[in-house]
Amino acid sequence: MVQKHILIFLAIFLSLLFESSLANHNSQTKTYIESSCNGTLYPNLCIRCLNKFSHSTVKGPQHLAQLALSVSLSRALQTRVYLLNVAKELKTTDHNNKRMYLTVQDCVNQINDSVDQLSQAIKELKKLNQFSTVINDKVLWHISNVETWVSTALTDASSCVQSFPGRRMSKRVATIKVRAKNVAEVTSNALALFQSYASRYKLAAAGTTKKP
Repeated sequence: MVQKHILIFLAIFLSLLFESSLANHNSQTKTYIESSCNGTLYPNLCIRCLNKFSHSTVKGPQHLAQLALSVSLSRALQTRVYLLNVAKELKTTDHNNKRMYLTVQDCVNQINDSVDQLSQAIKELKKLNQFSTVINDKVLWHISNVETWVSTALTDASSCVQSFPGRRMSKRVATIKVRAKNVAEVTSNALALFQSYASRYKLAAAGTTKKP
C-alpha cells in the first residue's frame, strides 16, 4: 500500500516537473521570438504570426527565418486562392466591370509570382544547412539568392496593394487590399529576420576579405 502511494506521488511529481520544464522552454522561445521580431518593420504582426511556434523548438536565427518565410508563403497561397475566386466571379457575373477584372487578374499574377519566389527562397535557405559556419562564395551566393527572391516577392505583393489607390472603395476591394498588404508585411518581416541571420556571414566574409 505504501509502495503504491509512493508510485502515485512519484508520477505526480514527474508530471509537474515536466509541465514546469515545458512552460519554461515555451517562455524562453517566446522571449526569443519577441526579441527577434523587434528588429522588423511590423513587430506586433511578427510576434502574432510566430508565437504559434513557441511550443516547439526554434533552433536559431536560420530556423526562425525559415518559419517566417513559411508564414509568408502560407499567406500568399491563401491570398492567391481568394483572388482567383474574385477574378472568376467578376468574369462570370460582372461583365460590365472589365477594368476591375483586369486589375484583379494583375494582382493574381503578382501574388502568384510571390508564391513562386517564396517557395524558391525556402528551398535555397535549406541548402545553407549543409555549410554550417563555413564562409565562402557559395554561401554568399545562396544568401544573395534568398534576399533577391524575398525582396521580389515583397515588391510584387506591394504592387498588388498599390493597384487599388484611394480610401473610398467597395468591401471586395478593401478585402483584396488588406490581404495583399498582409502578404507584403509578413514578407517584409521574413526578409528582416533572414537579413539578421545572414548578417553574421556577411560580417565574417568582410573580415576575411580585409585580411592581408
